[in-house]
Parts: sequence; structure tokens; C-alpha cells
Amino acid sequence: MATDVEIAAMDRAILIAALGLGSTSPNPSVGAVILDAAGAVAGEGHTAPPGGPHAEIVALRQAGSRARGATAVVTMEPCDHTGRTGPCSEALIEAGIARAVVAIRDPTPEASGGIDRLRAAGIDIEVGVRAAEARAGLRYWLTALGRERPYVIWKFASTLDGRSAAADGTSKWITSEAARADVHALRGTVDAIIAGVGTILADDAQLTVRAEIRTPKAPLRVVVDSSGRTPKDARVCDNAAPTWIATAADVGTTADGRVDLAALCKRLYDRGVRAVLLEGGPTLAGAFAEAGLIDEVVGYIAPKMLGAGANALGAAGIETIGNALELEIRDVIRIGPDLRLTAVPKGSA
Repeated sequence: MATDVEIAAMDRAILIAALGLGSTSPNPSVGAVILDAAGAVAGEGHTAPPGGPHAEIVALRQAGSRARGATAVVTMEPCDHTGRTGPCSEALIEAGIARAVVAIRDPTPEASGGIDRLRAAGIDIEVGVRAAEARAGLRYWLTALGRERPYVIWKFASTLDGRSAAADGTSKWITSEAARADVHALRGTVDAIIAGVGTILADDAQLTVRAEIRTPKAPLRVVVDSSGRTPKDARVCDNAAPTWIATAADVGTTADGRVDLAALCKRLYDRGVRAVLLEGGPTLAGAFAEAGLIDEVVGYIAPKMLGAGANALGAAGIETIGNALELEIRDVIRIGPDLRLTAVPKGSA
């Protein structure tokens, strides 16, 4: 059974793993903490961008000689294969680790096996510590792996009565500066940001992460643009981040001539994208909802009323209350004067 010190270290490892979100894809962002023989933290780290060291290696390098006889606390099973880097299981064995505490097993056949390798080397193993919390932290990668498409977060901002713009079309700014800063932090955790061409034409949105939010790589900007109407001088086409103008001719079409969103998501997955933030207007959001492609909803609700104007969500193929997309609220917090609500489709793992 894991000790209180080991459980606390796993909580720390889960927090550390979150620091790698947006930079490690197509690999998962794993966190690791090395506790020396006396139970003190000797090293910690998260997965580096592709080609760099995994979390265990970062933590072992910090620990140095203190890793001998130590305990490795890791959010996911150490890999047991050689890819761009060597197997973490071998590195832990060579470092002299005496015990390993693991949250969840690696679900991929090519990388799993690290637990068995460590156990065969005489290392004491504890599996399942803070498993639910670790899975939540790895939800982008785990969902993408299982569905072969990115984890899709729909972000919206609205008034208390559900309006994303006033009757005259104005929408800057519905929410506070604090809420907008939080959105930029959320952008920094994903691999791509998706918007529709309508948002680009209306707002000339740049879809970047603020400079003060340090990210190892800028998220890919994706404009869903069926007929290629995005102006060449639009800010989304600048050099601040890579951009893909996804047209119907490029991606494929649905029966009504729009971009096939399922095909779009598969294309993104194939290029290593494991999490996307959907920011484009009510029409595109409704299309994603109708296609069953939304895995999480993050809504920023301002204490304002408009009474008229665009709804936050457009037509989503729902004609009766019995077919409403039911959500489970996972988190509600106050950010400045606004509320941030996080929810997932009912029944989500």
C-alpha cells in the first residue's frame, strides 16, 4: 500500500504533468517524482517535447546518486520500448530504483511492459495510486488514442442569458480581462485552435497564445473554411504560429457541402494533434455538437444580460427536449466577475 508521502508525491507528479500539456504530443504528458531513501524529493519532471527526455529521465537526472534505493512515483507506466529515446524502465533499473509507484498502466502495446520489466528486476511495484486523477490529467491523450481523433474542448463566452453577441453583432468584450487571460492559458494546453471562417471575417481573430504564457510551441491554427474565403492578409495567416486553412476541397465534404468535421479531426490526429480548442462561433460549435465531436465544454459566463443577439450555440440537430445534449458539470469557479463552467457529455469516462 502506498504511503502518505508517496500519495503526496503522486499528487505532485500529476500537477507537474499538466505543465507539459500542449508541448508533448503525440506523446502523453507524464509527471514523475523521485523520493530518495529517506522519503525526500530528489528529482521531478514532466515529459519533454518529442525527441526530448521522458518524465522519468528528467527526474532521474535531477536526483543523481540519490536515485539509488529511491522510489519513483510516475503518473503512467514507464515505457519499455526504444523510440526517439531509450526505455525508461531500463533507466530506472540502472539508476538503482528500489520501488516504483505508478498511477495507471500504459494502454499502448508498443510502449507497455515497463511494470513487468521493473518487477522482474526485483523492484517493488505499486499500481493504481491516484488512478482517477491521473486519468483526468491524461484525458487529452487517452481520449485521442481511443478514438483516433483529438480531444475537443469547446470554449465559449456568453452573457447570463446565453448570448455570444449583441443584436448589432458586437461581442467585444462580453467577459472580463481575467477571463480572457484564462482562455489564453487554456490555449497553451492544446495542440491546435479551431475557428470558422465567419469568426475570422468578423473579428480578424489571430488565435494565438499571449507572449507572457510561455509555451514550447505555438498551437496550430485551423480555420474551417469550406470555400476558401479567408483573406490572405488576415491576422490568422501571419507568422505568429502555423496555420491550416481547411477547405472542403482539401478535407472532404458532408452532404450539404460543408467541411467534413470527422475527416478534419482524423487529419489532425494523423499529424500528431491530440487536443484542440474549438473557438469558432455558434455555427461551427453546433456542427461539432451535432457530429458528436465535443468532449468537454468550457464556458465563461459574464454577469450581463442582452435579451437579443446570437446564441452561444447554433443549430446542433436537436429538435426536441428529449434529445438535448446532457452534460455533467465537473467544475465551476469564479474568475474576476465571471464564472468559468467546465462540463463533459453525460456518461463520459
